[in-house]
Amino acid sequence: MPASDTAAFDVGAFRAGFPSLESGIAHFDNPGGTQTPRVVGDAIVRTLTGPLSQRGSALASQRNAEDAVAGYRAAVADLVDGDPRGVVHGRSATALTYDVSRTLARTWSPGDEIVLCELDHDSNVRPWVQAAERAGVTVRWLRLDPATAELDLSSLDEITSRTRLVALTAASNLLGTRPPVATVAARAHEVGALVYVDAVHHTAHAAPDISAMGADFLVCSAYKFFGPHCGSLVADPALLETLRPDKLLPSTDVVPERFELGTLPYELLAGVTAAIDLIASVGSGDSRRSRLVSAAGLIADHELRLRTRIEEGLASLGDRLTLHSRAAERTSTLFLTLRDRSPLDVFEHLAKRDVLVPAGTFYAHETFRALGLSVDSGLRIGLAAYNDDSDVDRLLEGLAEALG
Repeated sequence: MPASDTAAFDVGAFRAGFPSLESGIAHFDNPGGTQTPRVVGDAIVRTLTGPLSQRGSALASQRNAEDAVAGYRAAVADLVDGDPRGVVHGRSATALTYDVSRTLARTWSPGDEIVLCELDHDSNVRPWVQAAERAGVTVRWLRLDPATAELDLSSLDEITSRTRLVALTAASNLLGTRPPVATVAARAHEVGALVYVDAVHHTAHAAPDISAMGADFLVCSAYKFFGPHCGSLVADPALLETLRPDKLLPSTDVVPERFELGTLPYELLAGVTAAIDLIASVGSGDSRRSRLVSAAGLIADHELRLRTRIEEGLASLGDRLTLHSRAAERTSTLFLTLRDRSPLDVFEHLAKRDVLVPAGTFYAHETFRALGLSVDSGLRIGLAAYNDDSDVDRLLEGLAEALG
């Protein structure tokens, strides 16, 4: 929940930790990846250039590798309130989802069904669709109500006794919509189905609780919350013990390592830990988890205030645009289409002012289709903790110019 004391978040002090912001660019491309703070870069360099070798305990170089892995698993577990023994590193959330989909599909049979969600990024759609096709499994859908940008809860009837898996997002990367994941998960668990939650966008704006969500699997990506480019999968280690992924014969069969192919990138793991510790440093509490929850509330309040300013500015532009982000529960991410201007033209106009607002469909293929849009792209404005009022001023001034 948002915190009540927004003054406790010092955006100026937070921005000072990001060397890239000295470029003068106002970044509203954050749903595609945030800027990287100095502490994360330092952790990567320190790990990569210090004594480092394959994991072990005899020498400092071996212990450094062990510490990087253990630190990463503990930090990600605190971020989502999970078990460190169930934290799996992957090259990306997409790669992890493909790995899990291929592994789970071996347990499916013709006549089984899976349920996907129209709010999702294609990385939580296509791997499952392709796995279902190979296994002869039927795909059903949780529907988006385009009028409200909310999940149509009547489509929960698509979850039946034949359902083996439900995959859905915790927050739409296009619209920001936060569907009622716990409600969906409860329905799925009633029929014995597994629940796979894409929390990539959600984790950039919250400190997820994997148990409260009812997620059997939760995936996120550190580069969406100030870390390096990699993904993490979190699950109950007992569940992971039941899965048999493809692996090299000599490689360990211990969970979670059985899911991690090849030597781990120790420097990236250290970078993820540093990013999570940076977020925790904003909050207060007697544990890293409590500090992360506190920080998420403070940052959410800050982002909501800026989002409100942007929404008011967009409303002043009249019917030149349509704002599709309308859900009651959503992140500070806004997707809009334009009546008589090309989104690419507006992107280029803003770019000349060093304001970055990307145009496109942002891999949200099913969401875009469900909205029934007659245009082929739109603009996405995505806030992060380091955005400030001057960024918003420049955005609104640039949009007013571009749209006349």
